[in-house]
Amino acid sequence: MKVLVVGAGAIGGYFGGRLLEKGEDVTFLVREQRKEKLQQTGLEIRSKNGDLQLTPKLITKNDDSQLFDVILMSTKSYHLEHAIKDIQSFVGPETMILPLLNGIAHVETLVEAFGEERVIGGLCFVETTLSEDGAVVQTSPVNQLVYGERTGETTERIEKLEECFSGTKAEFVKSDNINQDMWHKYLFITAMSGITSLMEMPIGPIRDLESGQRTIQAFLEELVAVMEEIEAPIQQGIAEIQLKRINSMAAEMKSSMQRDVEKRQPTEFEHLQGYLLTQAKEVSIPVPILETIYTKLKLYELKIAMNKQMENA
Repeated sequence: MKVLVVGAGAIGGYFGGRLLEKGEDVTFLVREQRKEKLQQTGLEIRSKNGDLQLTPKLITKNDDSQLFDVILMSTKSYHLEHAIKDIQSFVGPETMILPLLNGIAHVETLVEAFGEERVIGGLCFVETTLSEDGAVVQTSPVNQLVYGERTGETTERIEKLEECFSGTKAEFVKSDNINQDMWHKYLFITAMSGITSLMEMPIGPIRDLESGQRTIQAFLEELVAVMEEIEAPIQQGIAEIQLKRINSMAAEMKSSMQRDVEKRQPTEFEHLQGYLLTQAKEVSIPVPILETIYTKLKLYELKIAMNKQMENA
């Protein structure tokens, strides 16, 4: 299969690199600046699952169009609209769009852009970042990508995709219930990113406090109440399951949103906390913790915007 990976950053670079390592036909769609850098250095992956030095195929949005069998979308949510425009000429009648974004709102956006049939479900669990020299650095051994038909069916194209993904040095998992998997991750990442960004601490010190433990639990219950009211496909008792997961994480674990705040970079708060806050308002469910977190992150974004205006004045 011909695979197009949108971006060669922390997530796309890692999973695309593992597919390329196996020998699959992988191309990376990148910006001109990133293309020039990769042409000089190659794609380097420093990983607990094995280091890599690769020479990837690279294209930009302005290159001659060619069609791909599957397109992995690994952009931040605030770059989604631009990414959709960038890949238009690479999408054919049979192309599968596999999004790896956090959250759930992007699915509707992709369906509107490319049609119901082209968009399959996906998510990933991996802790990666780009180093200052542009290498993809994996900081924990977990490297799972989950995918599947949103209908739950086992189709011929998903079987072909499974064959393409099998045998890599990363864990590619075909799911028969990808919608539920995506909502469960959405719950987890919204809670984890919200709590750590609000408290400005790794998860360990927060949960070690009795008040912190209660706050995490109450926040999960808030989010689940909204999801249940809008009939999201979540399983019973998922709040307790995710609480146990949070409590089992390494004490020094930070969310990617928290790291973005520390670096004074944009966050995905509208896509994560904002989307559920909108849903809560529509079904009249009080969510005081979610609203507090959203307000803090909104003010953070406004402060960043004001600072940029001052710098450009």
